[in-house]
Amino acid sequence: MTRLTLNRRALLAGTAGLAALSVLPRFAFAQGSTSPRREAVVPNRGGHLVVAADSEPANLNPAIVASNGVFFVASKVIEQLAEQSYVNVDQPDGLKPLLATSWEGAADGLSATFKLREGVTWHDGKPFTSADVAFSALEVWKKLQNLGRSVFKNLENVETPDEYTAVFRFSEPTPFQLIRNALPVVTSVLPKHLYEGTDIAKNPANEKLVGTGPFVYGDHKPGEYYLLKRNENYWDKQAPALDEIIYQVLPDRASAGNALEADQIQLAAFSAVPLADLERISKVPGLKVYADGYEALTYQLSVELNHRRKELADLKVRQAIAHAIDKDFVVKTIFLGYAKPATGPVPAFDTVFYAPDTQQYAFDIAKAESLLDEAGYKKGADGIRFKLKLLPAPFFNETKQFGDYLRQALVKIGIDAVIVANDSPAHLKAVYTDHDFDIAVATPVYRSDPAISTTVLFQSGLPAGAPFTNQYGYKNEAVDALIAKGAVTLDDGLRAGIYQDLQRLVAEDLPLINVADFSFITVASERVQNVSDNPRWAVSSWANTGLQE
Repeated sequence: MTRLTLNRRALLAGTAGLAALSVLPRFAFAQGSTSPRREAVVPNRGGHLVVAADSEPANLNPAIVASNGVFFVASKVIEQLAEQSYVNVDQPDGLKPLLATSWEGAADGLSATFKLREGVTWHDGKPFTSADVAFSALEVWKKLQNLGRSVFKNLENVETPDEYTAVFRFSEPTPFQLIRNALPVVTSVLPKHLYEGTDIAKNPANEKLVGTGPFVYGDHKPGEYYLLKRNENYWDKQAPALDEIIYQVLPDRASAGNALEADQIQLAAFSAVPLADLERISKVPGLKVYADGYEALTYQLSVELNHRRKELADLKVRQAIAHAIDKDFVVKTIFLGYAKPATGPVPAFDTVFYAPDTQQYAFDIAKAESLLDEAGYKKGADGIRFKLKLLPAPFFNETKQFGDYLRQALVKIGIDAVIVANDSPAHLKAVYTDHDFDIAVATPVYRSDPAISTTVLFQSGLPAGAPFTNQYGYKNEAVDALIAKGAVTLDDGLRAGIYQDLQRLVAEDLPLINVADFSFITVASERVQNVSDNPRWAVSSWANTGLQE
């Protein structure tokens, strides 16, 4: 990929970018759950929906790898206990029942009871029962999943008094607020009969998925497509509407817009159409642009720092790097306004957990250089203080562009950052398994509760190999103590206060640097029905998505 210079990006921000902002609503960080929604339509039956895909996860099992790249495909096949919804009369807690029909937590925090849906079958014809939930929780979510390891760390047992009841027993009080918030993300249920007694991490069903969802895994031709087919025996007899979903692999995002205009694909999610092209695409007859449907998928552009490197273990060096980053420039120039400057590890839209008074590091080159001088890293004759290995995440155009920006920003303060470009599997392995990096550009996702997706960024002692967790060698006993306290605090208000204290502490200690909070855009043919009808729409089941003739 040809990298864009800062001047080029600035030009885009001043022309196409500003035009795009006049066409679409600015990215609004709000729960969005109580705002008026488009009414769902009764979808047409049949049809083949072709969707842009830009990655092919090595492991497609969401019970093991809870990431949006996996959910994008797998959520149509593998179902969770519940899905997130916009708050309404039918779903006042913002959750839509899927494999669980109801849930209740005990007052002492030591148990949670789930009533399960009856009459559900796996795609191979076996019945779904509470035994599948118990197996998934104890053997997969608790032991293997990148996010479930934290949420279910105190899960001791799952009792199954009958085939449609699962009672989770915890060894320590566990906030039901956390369990409820985590249901859409960490409770993808696997078939016990296919996984028990196997090496779960290497089971062939991790790609050739067998689930209970509205679509059945059909085929995968590497470099070309994934194929999902209608589940004729789905428990919701009114769904799915589509006959097939085809994920067309288009690693070059610039090609997505052309493919939409030619009707070779009908949908591109996760900003597969580059932001700079939105102004033009929004005027194409037959195409629609959606800025909603991502409220529960706030991404956080961040700079991960390997604390094993002595320079980066020095707080003054970390502070200097933070002062060298112009967040406003990044938001306006790289994200074209479809982002907000980050103020800490919890996005400002979360009115429950957000701490508004975290320490901030204003863009200040002179301050950055002064801190580096104080730390003892003087400039050499060549103007360089030391060198670092910089690994930008390859997931999005914006992360690659930010890697280029960061390299130039660091050079200005005397740090020579050498970019190492990897594909997605190599990047994940280098950063989260081998720890072969100095600085990495990351995009963790905030998922409605700090204990789901945020504490794992700071907690020490996590096993190697779990993506988007603290694999940078950071350890702070006070941070670990707050995380442990929050995990057993049952009162919702007290929990919020603990996580606000955590935000203040990590903002001062800077284990990583939060740069921007951002979301995505979906572009779809106007023939696609029921787009963006829940806050996790791109990674939901699409059971009611249809395609007009």
